[in-house]
Amino acid sequence: MTHTCRRSRRSRVLAPTAALLVLVVAGCSGGDQPSVAVPTPSPEAAGYCGELHEELPGTVDDLERTDPSPDSDLTAGWGDGAIVLRCGVPRPAKMDDSQSKAVDADGVNWLLEQRDDAGPRFTTTYRKAYVEVTLGSEYAHDITPLSAFAAPVKRTVPDSL
Repeated sequence: MTHTCRRSRRSRVLAPTAALLVLVVAGCSGGDQPSVAVPTPSPEAAGYCGELHEELPGTVDDLERTDPSPDSDLTAGWGDGAIVLRCGVPRPAKMDDSQSKAVDADGVNWLLEQRDDAGPRFTTTYRKAYVEVTLGSEYAHDITPLSAFAAPVKRTVPDSL
């Protein structure tokens, strides 16, 4: 009977320790994800975004995919926030500005917006859903990551023209 009591106490001591370990590990793994505002697109655009989400690469510019929080088919990230994609964003007002700049990356046209406080922001043009990619300041003069999104965007988000 003494033997049973020892096991019982030991189990009670290990149970909270194991639970605490799970909480610590969960807390550490979730804390690195940046928080990103999730867009609220139309149902049609959300459908295209869901398809795009499935086609996005696991790495971009040698950065591993680390999706931001909250978890959504409308957002994705690489390199703990160095590159963030949001699909289904509203049409940027800058698209009405005749002085705005655009770039072409492997057949996908992107509106370029330089941001003072961070790296550039790019938004697709002439697509049935607007896809926005923000790059960290380390990409201030580098559009190389956009090439990784060209094929998935072309396959999943139709032209609007």
